[in-house]
Amino acid sequence: MPYLHEWLHVHALARPAHPAMYFLGTAITYGELDAYAFAMSALLAELGLRKGDAIALYMPNMPHFLIAKFGAERLGVAVSPVSPLAKEWEVEYQLQDLGAKLVICDDDRLDIARAACEKLGISHLLSASLFDFSVKSVAAKAESGLPAPGDPLMPRLLDRLGRSAKGSVDGDDTCLIMYTSGSTGMPKGAMLTYANAAYKAEAVVTASRLTEADVVLGVMPLCHIAGLLMGACATVRAGATLVLLPKFDPEVAMDAIQLHRVTVMYTVTPMNLAIMQHPRSGHTDFSSLRLNPCTSFGVPVTDRVAAEWKALTGVPLYEAAYGLTETHTADTQMPLDAIRYGTHGKPIPGTQIRIAPLDDPTGELGPGEEGEIWIRSPGVMKGYLHREEATREALQDGWLRTGDIGLMDDDGYLIFRGRKKEMIKCSGYSVFPEEVEHWLSRHEAIRQVAVIGVPDPQKGEVVKAFVVLEPSYVGRVTEADIIAWSREKIAHYKCPRHVEFRESLPATGTGKILRRALAEEEAAKPK
Repeated sequence: MPYLHEWLHVHALARPAHPAMYFLGTAITYGELDAYAFAMSALLAELGLRKGDAIALYMPNMPHFLIAKFGAERLGVAVSPVSPLAKEWEVEYQLQDLGAKLVICDDDRLDIARAACEKLGISHLLSASLFDFSVKSVAAKAESGLPAPGDPLMPRLLDRLGRSAKGSVDGDDTCLIMYTSGSTGMPKGAMLTYANAAYKAEAVVTASRLTEADVVLGVMPLCHIAGLLMGACATVRAGATLVLLPKFDPEVAMDAIQLHRVTVMYTVTPMNLAIMQHPRSGHTDFSSLRLNPCTSFGVPVTDRVAAEWKALTGVPLYEAAYGLTETHTADTQMPLDAIRYGTHGKPIPGTQIRIAPLDDPTGELGPGEEGEIWIRSPGVMKGYLHREEATREALQDGWLRTGDIGLMDDDGYLIFRGRKKEMIKCSGYSVFPEEVEHWLSRHEAIRQVAVIGVPDPQKGEVVKAFVVLEPSYVGRVTEADIIAWSREKIAHYKCPRHVEFRESLPATGTGKILRRALAEEEAAKPK
């Protein structure tokens, strides 16, 4: 099975003028995208990067992301996306853990990236601009008064068009390192291979019946494994066209659907709700749409929501899949001709899902019996970067222990019940209590802190922090002060929306804080 960068080259040879992507009014053809990726590989090689090295991409959805990804893949260099919402501490942590040899960021994040690179001794930092692929042109950028970039990527690529470098890559080589906290602790890098990525892209293309005639709306973040797979990887595998948006805005999304005659869009439910609630939705032409797989981040995909969406657009809204970062996601897919609400579809070909009793990981439960979800497939990661113990805990006898609870129904559909882990889902983003607690503990007034998720009607869940103050700060620091400080230090979706001061926190005899007890107290409060 060809790898994704090879599929890009196949399409470039077969249909060089076919649009691979539209971005801010500019079309980028398959021939151009492939040529940029070749130039990227040449640049990386000239900078001394070799097979086994890793680079970090710190930017919103931009063509540079895919150019760097496919260029690095040609050389055998792994790519690690950094959330564009991440702040300095978070960026520094990931770059250090990754051992990044090069960072590419957009202009807006250049100061944060430069500070992290200087502290860690990373010598290669390249900048990317939204104006590089925009009808506004570079001249418009000069007139805008925006700060000058550090070391611009695009002039280097343009100077190397027609050149390339290539490494020898195998299916088991790492091409993507996605950071996730897994079950506990600070974020860990899940090492995903060329074979993992090719297998999952093929599965999505088959399940969604994607062809070169499709136009896919890329509105989910490419730094998120689902956005990368559903929006970009599967699109390139099929030779389809990607309409890439830097971020979601309901009006911009509707304009893109109508202008480019979008046929497929992958969303999270709040995006669909935002479009339906927009005053322009009733005047937008959605007739080109044929598919809208969706993920229940924050708000579930119910048959009621799906019916409202179909009444507006003419196409069904349905749960796309179940998956994890550690499996390159999409371990199940919803059958298009047998959508079943309340489920996450059926295992894709080649993937085995086992429901094990919580007290017997080696056992297997029958249909209708609830237990822990275990997965075995060609999509499962190699392991966690630098985390041998965590890898051994997650990968057992060829199976991945997900930490999620679910069951299979009589017809083989997976029903996901919830997360055994204490992860919080805020507007589709994964928030891990240990990480937020780690950052909050840096506040000089905080002596002890515990974080849980609490229900929120708009975001699904938001972060609540229970804080014990240092005695000298009692009465001097308010809950609002903690929240305001957090917004300056960490990504907004990780920031506590609620803070409660306490004299002490529930803990075990060994001092381990009992988040479960706090969650139970919160759930028992009158609504």
